[in-house]
Amino acid sequence: MLKIVPEWFIRYKFLNSLFLGLSVGVIFVLYRPLEPSIYSIGGVFLALGILLIARFYHTILNAEWFFRISLLVEFVLLLAMLFFLKHPYTYQTALIIYIGYQITFVFGSYLVRAETLLLKTDELLTRLDTAKQLGYLLGMGVSYLFYKIIEHFGVTDNQAQVYDLHFLLVFIEIVVIVLIFKSFRKVGT
Repeated sequence: MLKIVPEWFIRYKFLNSLFLGLSVGVIFVLYRPLEPSIYSIGGVFLALGILLIARFYHTILNAEWFFRISLLVEFVLLLAMLFFLKHPYTYQTALIIYIGYQITFVFGSYLVRAETLLLKTDELLTRLDTAKQLGYLLGMGVSYLFYKIIEHFGVTDNQAQVYDLHFLLVFIEIVVIVLIFKSFRKVGT
């Protein structure tokens, strides 16, 4: 049986939100080749996926499944970013990254509900939400500085900037995955 270790879990969510803040602007550049109809069909599959996941809440709203699904989501993001670094800026790359993000979004509601149920106390939830917002704000600030710094060094093309940012995103994502492992520990059966 697994149990959340709140101190590590809050650090994981801080870094996870920092990643989100860093990557907010990336989406607009990465998705550029996609037609608007892709977003419509993606939205339909997203809604259907969320409905399907909700049907399994009676089984998966526990620490074991929360750990597995958290890892799955982060590995999907890591693989999508590595694919992008190997094959940047093709239609297929944009589509694969879009699908990767949609897969992670399918579990978004579940992950928020599970962390709320598993952390339980007002104090921990306050610390968690504070860490998440601080991580998001810091991520957006760092991304702004990153773009300005590489512009200063002559990298002004949006695609080149987003490509360079992905090395930082991959590094943070690997640390996020390590923190997921530290955020859960086995307890007696």
